[in-house]
Formats: sequence, structure tokens, C-alpha cells
Amino acid sequence: MMASSVVFIIFFTICGTAVFVNSQVDSCNSNLNINSLPFDSASLHCVSAWSSQDFILRYAQTSSNLWSFVLSAPDANSYIAIGFSSDGLMIRSSAVVGWISATDGSPAVKKYFLGGQTSKEVVLDGGNLVINTSMIVSQSSRLYLAFQLNTDQPTPRIIYALGPTGVMPSSPSFSLTRHADMVSTTLNYVTGQTSNINVRPQSRLRKSHGALNMVGWSILMIIGAIVARYFRQWDPTWFYVHICIQSLGFLLGIAGVICGIILQNRLGADVSTHKGLGVFLLVLGCLQVMAILARPEKSSKVRKYWNWYHYSVGRILIIFAVANVFYGIHLGGEGREWKGGYGGVLAILFVIALILEVRMWMKK
Repeated sequence: MMASSVVFIIFFTICGTAVFVNSQVDSCNSNLNINSLPFDSASLHCVSAWSSQDFILRYAQTSSNLWSFVLSAPDANSYIAIGFSSDGLMIRSSAVVGWISATDGSPAVKKYFLGGQTSKEVVLDGGNLVINTSMIVSQSSRLYLAFQLNTDQPTPRIIYALGPTGVMPSSPSFSLTRHADMVSTTLNYVTGQTSNINVRPQSRLRKSHGALNMVGWSILMIIGAIVARYFRQWDPTWFYVHICIQSLGFLLGIAGVICGIILQNRLGADVSTHKGLGVFLLVLGCLQVMAILARPEKSSKVRKYWNWYHYSVGRILIIFAVANVFYGIHLGGEGREWKGGYGGVLAILFVIALILEVRMWMKK
């Protein structure tokens, strides 16, 4: 009698444990059985999207311009998110975020535009996603985030994120807190093949691209222009200093452009305006180099026209360089640190130029 009781207890324990484990595990081998799912789940493809966090993604093209998604993840008392990115980076991506309120158990699904790394740059109901219908449920200790997108073809670069435990967006602002963990992936919607993207090398390359262009096309070019305008009394020293500074700026600028081309090829990002301005700056820089090689003698009759051309092209280059650097910082989502640092350097150079300009006019 006692032996049979022990066997019963062991059998009950094993079965109970199996039921408990199965209630928390979802896989592509199991059927999706969600109450009140807003679309048919029978034809959904399934992939293990983020194995370390047990994220499962099911998807299907319902019609020519309608895609259905179901993201499954363990219910860790946090939000789960799926973002669609043009370049594999979180910044500038559009995300669908879902959670179950820890206070009253109410479900919520919101879309966000991730414009930067600060909460102010994360815009509720922003981005380019057009959601047809959405829902989130907690079932068998898992969250199921279901939604439909109106799009001909969703981007293959998908980002998954898991929020901090116990911290949910709340009314009225629904401000999104920084994720506890995230991963960037690519998904082939035809074959179902998925792979992770290592964004760190691209992040370093992006910062190198920004720093080289910032120093080369903008800061050094401005310093070189200041030397040429206000230190002509030290002739010919000012000229050689001017040439050295501008040449260094030109070389750093070329390196920055090369970094930008490599970065754009790796990420496939749509930055046509930023790229077009960069090419325009490169052309202006080449024109300045050719102008130096064709520089006429001081006694030449065409020297004054050459001066007008050289000054005008240089000033146009500096103006567009400053604008494109700020635009690049915006695209990179680097935030206040880069904008503040770069703006501070420009302010210092402006004050120096203003003081030197006043002194020059006073001497006249």
C-alpha cells in the first residue's frame, strides 16, 4: 500500500511538472490556440526569433498588402516589442509594443517611433507602421502579441526587445522605458531563415563616419578660413598654415565619406539626402583643390575673380557641411551629447571669428 502511494505521488509530480513546463513553452511544433485571434492562424509560418529569450514569431501574408504577425514570449511581467528597421538599428525604427498591466490586468498594444535613445525621442503613435488590428493576451504563462500590418512587404530587418520587469507604460503618456534586453535580426519571409545582426561594428563605423566628417569638413575648414581671413599680416606663413589645415580637413573628409559609403552598403539604409549632401561637399572640396593648383599670380588680372570663386565655394562648403553634420547627428540618433558638443565648438569658433572681425574693422 505504501509502495503504491509512493508510485502515485511520483507519477503525479512528473505529470504535474510536465504540464507546468508545457504551459510555459511554445514552439513551432505546437499548434497555436489563442482565443479570439483576429485572423486565421492556420497558414502562419513560424520561426524561433530570439532563442535566448524564447521569442517565437509566426507570420503570413494574408493578402497583397496585408501581413499577419503573432509574437510569442514568456510572460515575465514586462512589455514585449517587435520593431521594423530599415538598417537593423533600433534608432529610426517603428515598433509594436504590447503588455498586460500588472495592476488591473488590462491588455495594451501601442506603436512607437524610436527616434533616439531618450524617452522624449520615442514617439507614441509615430512611425510608418499602419496597423490594421492588434491584441495581446496572456495564456499559459506566455504573452501572445498579434497584429496585422498594411504593407506590401515588411522590412526583413526586425528588432525584438524585452522590457524591464514590473515596469509598464501607463496612461496618459504611455512613455516607453528603456528595454532590458534586445536583439537585431534579419528574416527571409519566403524561407523563414533568420539570423542575428551584430550592430556593434556598424555602431563604431557610424561614429567614425560622424567624427571624421565633423572634424574634417566642418571644424578644420572653419579654422582654415579664419586663418586665411584674419592672419594675412604674417605672409607667407598664413598661406602655408591655411593650406595645411584645409588639406588635413579634406583628407579627413574623404575618409569620412568612405566610412559613410561602407556603412550605407552594410546597412542598406535610406539616407539619400544625407548622402547627396556628402557627395556635394566632396565635389566642392575637389573644386577647391583644383582651384589651388590653378591659382594665378597676384599680379594677374584674373586673380580677383579667382579670389571671389575661392571664397564663395569655401563659404558654401562650410555652410552645407555644418547643416549636413547636424542632419547626420539627427539620423544617427546620437542625441544631445553630439549636438551639444558640436554646437559648443561652433559657438567658440564663431566668437573667435567675431572678435577678430571687430579688430580688423577697428584697424581699418
